[in-house]
Amino acid sequence: MEMASYRPRTVVSGGPLELAVLWGGFPLLGAGAGWLLAAATGWLARLPWKPFGDLIEWLDRLPEPQATAGTIAAGVLAGLVIAGIGTAERLIVTVDGAQVQLRRSDENRTIARVDTRVVFLADKHLVLLDADGAELVRESTDLPSAKLAAAFREHGWGWADDDPHRSAYRLWVPDLPGLPAGADALLRARERAIQRDRRDDARELRRELGQIGVVLRDEGKRQYWRLTTRALASGPERPTSAEREADGR
Repeated sequence: MEMASYRPRTVVSGGPLELAVLWGGFPLLGAGAGWLLAAATGWLARLPWKPFGDLIEWLDRLPEPQATAGTIAAGVLAGLVIAGIGTAERLIVTVDGAQVQLRRSDENRTIARVDTRVVFLADKHLVLLDADGAELVRESTDLPSAKLAAAFREHGWGWADDDPHRSAYRLWVPDLPGLPAGADALLRARERAIQRDRRDDARELRRELGQIGVVLRDEGKRQYWRLTTRALASGPERPTSAEREADGR
């Protein structure tokens, strides 16, 4: 590696301890749950009603020690599956003076420092905003705020301890004035996606709203919104006659 291309960088991740908990703790918990299930199978089988009744009765008919060994093995396998999912979903943040790399599973995103005005952690999400206050990145994470703050500040990024625009958010209600044209329909669709726990749809609709200058913050199933600087400067657009007719106005 040439010295000219080398840049000091800081990596923030859960580290070896997190991997040890995932790959050691969850299989152990699964094994314990399997043993408890085997020990309680006889009692559960005598209950007048029980969840997974056919499975419980089938386990109760198995001879020992095969029944206990089988439930323990199934618990360990379930723990390994959970550990694999947890490992794939881990966010690894690599920061240097020019860019930040966000890696999760097969996703790898790079954001330049020159495009970023401020970085902060809010509601367990790492957020990067540009000069207009629009979101460049919003990634869920359990990484410690202190470690993230130290990494970004060490390399000269603008870190904030909270969302600098928090006071600008307003609770969304249908037909609220001040939104760009089309935003109300997108917010209605996103509300339905949230109510039905369709997270992928909610994320996609958040991106669609971001493209027209609407930034969101969720509190439970309530949506709060604000406009970017560019959207504020252009002012709310009036709906077209077709849109008014579609809304029954």
